[in-house]
Amino acid sequence: MPCLDDGDNSRRGLTSVLELRRVPLWSLGPLRSVRKVKVISFLLGLTLTFLIMASYILTWDKKGLMLTLSPFHLRTIVNPSSTLSHNLSSTKDYANIKLLVKCITSKLEFSPRKLPPLKDIVNTDSHLFSVIPRQFLPNIKSPCWYEELSGKTKVDPYSKNLYAVRSKSFRTVCDYLRKHFQEHLYHSDDNKQYRLRCLPYFYIIGQPKCGTTDLFHRLLLHPEVKFTTMKEPHWWTRKRFGIIHLKDGLLERFPVEDYLDLFELAAYHIQEGILGNTSGDHSQRHIITGEASASTMWDNQAWSYLYNYQADGEPPFLAQDFIHAVQPNAKIIVMLRDPVERLYSDYLYFNMANKSVEDFDLRVSESLQLFEACLAENSVRSCVYNTSLSNAMTVRLNLGLYIVFLLDWLTVFHRDQILVLQLEDYAANLRLTIHKVFDFLNVGPSSEQTEAALTKRPMSNTRRAADRSLGPMLPSTRDLLREFHQPFNHKLATILDNKAFHWTET
Repeated sequence: MPCLDDGDNSRRGLTSVLELRRVPLWSLGPLRSVRKVKVISFLLGLTLTFLIMASYILTWDKKGLMLTLSPFHLRTIVNPSSTLSHNLSSTKDYANIKLLVKCITSKLEFSPRKLPPLKDIVNTDSHLFSVIPRQFLPNIKSPCWYEELSGKTKVDPYSKNLYAVRSKSFRTVCDYLRKHFQEHLYHSDDNKQYRLRCLPYFYIIGQPKCGTTDLFHRLLLHPEVKFTTMKEPHWWTRKRFGIIHLKDGLLERFPVEDYLDLFELAAYHIQEGILGNTSGDHSQRHIITGEASASTMWDNQAWSYLYNYQADGEPPFLAQDFIHAVQPNAKIIVMLRDPVERLYSDYLYFNMANKSVEDFDLRVSESLQLFEACLAENSVRSCVYNTSLSNAMTVRLNLGLYIVFLLDWLTVFHRDQILVLQLEDYAANLRLTIHKVFDFLNVGPSSEQTEAALTKRPMSNTRRAADRSLGPMLPSTRDLLREFHQPFNHKLATILDNKAFHWTET
């Protein structure tokens, strides 16, 4: 089987793959051996499928193809579960998938991203940039500023917070905050009142199933580190656009003020350090704020919902464009693991019926075919970010292509602002890795008691017993995924100057 771009008749777009997913993607065998009635039935079924698909396509925007349509349209056509009746794991199909992976790896190019102008970023969300100042308070580590309160200062400042509406735990925090709100205001000489606001000093940005939750809980034990009052606010990638769950579409947007409320407890501690206290201890000035949303590194799907972006499928802006625009000195922590193991762990994490190593193998094969079909007509970045393709794949294959995301973060942040950790190192030598994080964040040494708590704390988000019983993935599946990820890992190891990111001995 030739690569998709090696001939006129062999070239298939992603659209054709999605249209015919109920038909095996490889050779159907010599039709001469099939009885005439079966041939006629097959042709009638194929014709009916084509007519149904054409009726959908004719109702869509003439400018777009299925590759660039809104995910809402794609979901009405592609039902991933309906495609799992075809077993692509036979010896013949395995050989074809191996060849397909070689086709993918032969066409990879990591082209640089063109940055959007700052004025375009600001114009996209003028309210965000009107709330956050260009400079922060000196002599404290966290990016904080004083916001002047106007009007009635006794009005409940948290009554309309959308995080509180959807989170019972944060509503409880808000009850505490509103009781102490007045005592934490700053009163100037001209009788004006100010409220301290803070953004994260650092972000743990990804990836899913790479240990971010465990790192979050251990860092919480350090007295100088104050996180948001919920682990994953997902504000930069989802909530600010009005996305709670992608399947629900666009809902009410969470304003930046709601996001800042998540750092209010940290702001209270920092405020005490600014004003001083009876003991003369100003250690609160060194408190750093942080947040940990595993979607921040990769999830830019909101743009397809908002603008139904066309052409190459790349979002016009990325989350890091906005983070860098408001706080160019932010520190970024990335947790990665062997992408092959990450994908299997990700598959096991989601609750679905009939999970098995055979089902995972089938989903991997289908997703590889979809990715290759996209790559035949688009760049690597376009396929990695393409929302329609992401929704069509039945495993999140694109999330393991770490280098594509990391290169895009490096277009806006300096290399020394990004700490990339490996879960395998983290698990093997927890104390050493945690101290590497402390050095990166420039926090003071922890006490012996804190050290003991850090190292003795049980691991978070361990695999469920029912999922452990499935055992490891099939060796053939592992081989396919190893070959697919090899060039991406090689580029990652080169950029990071660390051979461990090849994951050849995991």
